Amino acid sequence: MKLLHTSDWHLGKRLDDFSRLEEQQAVMSEICDLAEREQADAVLVAGDLFDTFNPPTEAVDLLYKTLKRLTNNGRRPVIAIAGNHDSPDRIEAPDPLARECGIIFAGYPNSVVAPFELETGLKVTQSTDGFLEIKLPGTAVPLRILLTPYANEYRLKTCLGLENSEAELRAVLQQKWNELASRFCDQRGVNVLVSHLFMIKKGDELPEEPLDEKPILHVGGAQAIYTENIPAQIQHTALGHLHRMHRVGPAANHSAWYSGSPLSYSFAEANQRKYALLVDVEPGKAAVVSEVELTKGKKLLRKRAEGMDDALQWLSENPDVLVELTLVTDSFLTAAERRQLSAVHNGIVVIIPEVTNADELVGRQQKQIDLTQSMEQLFRDYFRHEKGQEPNDELMNLFTELLAEEEQ
Repeated sequence: MKLLHTSDWHLGKRLDDFSRLEEQQAVMSEICDLAEREQADAVLVAGDLFDTFNPPTEAVDLLYKTLKRLTNNGRRPVIAIAGNHDSPDRIEAPDPLARECGIIFAGYPNSVVAPFELETGLKVTQSTDGFLEIKLPGTAVPLRILLTPYANEYRLKTCLGLENSEAELRAVLQQKWNELASRFCDQRGVNVLVSHLFMIKKGDELPEEPLDEKPILHVGGAQAIYTENIPAQIQHTALGHLHRMHRVGPAANHSAWYSGSPLSYSFAEANQRKYALLVDVEPGKAAVVSEVELTKGKKLLRKRAEGMDDALQWLSENPDVLVELTLVTDSFLTAAERRQLSAVHNGIVVIIPEVTNADELVGRQQKQIDLTQSMEQLFRDYFRHEKGQEPNDELMNLFTELLAEEEQ
């Protein structure tokens, strides 16, 4: 059996003022092509389908079109769970219609997938809270899936009976998983866990969460679930939340992986390669995981330029990327220079001015303040002092409008 593991799509997410919709459309198509090319038997999407609880319409459209395409007209099941960015109710809302396409949603740790069967031969044969078994078209080997979507403190208490301690979270999850695995997961099927959790091997350092990411719930002052809490019957654990693809562990008896996000969503992920994971697995055998690089998204690059000439040359040599530019100069950046940079490159997300003699320049400006100047010029001087750069035209127009309202 071949499984495609992906997560953290964050559909609808922007990078400051830059829309990522076209990139998301391209990388979703790339994932669909990969599933078809590799003839994946099932697709696992481990949470954070959207970036917000109330995603924009175009993000919702992209999600459903992508999932529908991944199902290959109901021949390939797609199992998608909620992450900490998702509204579990929104994720589960289209479930009755989605099942008719072969799409299975789970929003809560105790969600129960209603049994169904399609004309293609795809069938949910067993289901209880946090578990389902699927019969795939063309094979007698069942796919068993333990499902643990993200849950905040309230959901953990109501869904799993958790009170409020780190040790109990691990104990409750391990007990729940072991009960399900003992009941349903023998060696005659393929057994996987799909979850949106912060998981490490016990004793390892905690990896950094993505910049601007909503942190996973702290319970008892800690976030991590340990790989040793995974039942021995589980052959692959498909994880979501961390945006860097990596294996957790390693462990001898199973594989636990974060597939990572398909796009770089902050400059903390600059120069990261992005992947989807192909998981080849047979009953009773260790899973074999292959990393497939995704290439349709723009790279996020950080550049520290020594002066305008260095910046302009580098920008012209790296046209199709998104840039965080640190510009080292001996004077404050002027509006004309900002326009010059923007004219050379349309992917500059942020410019960080690094003025080598800022204190001297500011002191000189303070000595030269002339209160007989116009309000507009005084504002420009103040803005340069506070921000280290010229105010742009939009800001100056707004300031002029405020002055006019004050006069009225």
